[in-house]
Amino acid sequence: MTQTHAEATLPFDDAIDAFDPVMGLEVHVELNTATKMFCGCPTEFGAEPNTQTCPVCLGLPGALPVVNAVAVESAIRIGLVLNCEIAQWCRFARKNYFYPDMPKNFQTSQYDEPIAFEGYLDVELDDGTVYRVEIERAHMEEDTGKSLHVGGSTGRIHGATHSLVDYNRAGIPLIEIVTKPLTGAGERAPEIARAYVATLRDLLKALDVSDVRMEQGSMRCDVNLSLMPKGTEVFGTRSETKNVNSLRSVERAVRYEVGRHAAVLSSGGTIVQETRHWHEDTGVTTSGRAKSDADDYRYFPEPDLVPVAPSRELVESLRATLPEPPAARRKRLQGEWGFADLEMRDVVNAGLVDLVEETVAAGASPAGARKWWSGEVARRANAEGVDVPTYAAGLGVGAASVVELEGLVTSGRLNDSMARQVWEGVLAGEGTPTQVADARGLELVQDTGALEAAVDAVIAANPDVADKIRDGKVAAAGALIGQVMKAMKGQADAGAARAIIMERLGQS
Repeated sequence: MTQTHAEATLPFDDAIDAFDPVMGLEVHVELNTATKMFCGCPTEFGAEPNTQTCPVCLGLPGALPVVNAVAVESAIRIGLVLNCEIAQWCRFARKNYFYPDMPKNFQTSQYDEPIAFEGYLDVELDDGTVYRVEIERAHMEEDTGKSLHVGGSTGRIHGATHSLVDYNRAGIPLIEIVTKPLTGAGERAPEIARAYVATLRDLLKALDVSDVRMEQGSMRCDVNLSLMPKGTEVFGTRSETKNVNSLRSVERAVRYEVGRHAAVLSSGGTIVQETRHWHEDTGVTTSGRAKSDADDYRYFPEPDLVPVAPSRELVESLRATLPEPPAARRKRLQGEWGFADLEMRDVVNAGLVDLVEETVAAGASPAGARKWWSGEVARRANAEGVDVPTYAAGLGVGAASVVELEGLVTSGRLNDSMARQVWEGVLAGEGTPTQVADARGLELVQDTGALEAAVDAVIAANPDVADKIRDGKVAAAGALIGQVMKAMKGQADAGAARAIIMERLGQS
């Protein structure tokens, strides 16, 4: 486990009583282009180290960059979905600083001339409250390489025996989305931060510009935070918690930093402007390095790249490709499917919206689609550490399987218990639902005489229960139905058995 020094913190409620938090969120999104931002190297995740490089992304002398047109179009679409203005003319700039995983000793980015600026994103919280997050800019840049620190227990440079650098990631197209300072959030600051990143992730996924897999680093958040004493309007000194890579961690990092800042300020200390590292295992941040201001990066226009000047016709053509906003789509589908708020929330949280929609379109009922995907499949997918669509695709199980299974139930061949057995067989790779049902001999008994005989035998064996039903306590019929099902080895129609019981005992 990572060893971290726990700094003093003030309880969150006490901190909020004394201070107002101010947040600034910077979200870095790796685009899913086939090639890098300024060269033709592939961008496949997980390739062998340093196998996806060339003179351009290694920063070798004489190598000249060329802008990836698809990345520019993706940046414009992101700006549009964030309600930004799109620049008619903008430039790249060199951001100068030294770090081993940045081979050029500068990052090609944008500074005061971003591709998109002055936008907003409305974020809905769990209770329906809407908080508007003002967007300062969304700009294009390239990612750095990745340093691997070997020999220590923490995976960080401190305590490592040596370091390795993988430049496969160097030059991957990035969009950095920067908010304006978020004020007035109060005690809901952690919740708002999480909801904003979640909403942004859903938008970017719907745009299909990134896989937004935070656990793989294709979307990560830097959390800037400062505190103002109650009654003042002067921002405090900020800290920047870098590369937070899960929604839960974004919320926890904000909460922790509020408590840490408050403890320092309440004791008469001063906040150091610095980057911080987030530690998922202990839930704390630790000091990184002194945070530079923009002037320290010595920005200047990139001399090897021409300005980007998207035409209005291009911008409007890209606007026409924007998908239905995810929040609006969820509300529409919830109404069409007739789901309660809690049912829809479960579907959303399980990442099942697309799969349920596909299954309903294929012919299943909304309730059936939700039931079969959110039950055993979800449990198994969770155990494997993957989402349901990925797990199901790996098994070769799709919407058609659910439609076929539900058809076997509605046709009267299977009851719910049998259907669950069939579904387990399908997930085990035994075949289609019909093939599994045939192989396992699962089919409701259609012989009315056999069912009536089983009911009569159960009634005779349970006279006390039968008398209760005769006296009008029909709920007691459940006990008899269970025994009938047992006698018929689970192959009886429970509804038919109930009807015969009620008829025999004068309650039909």
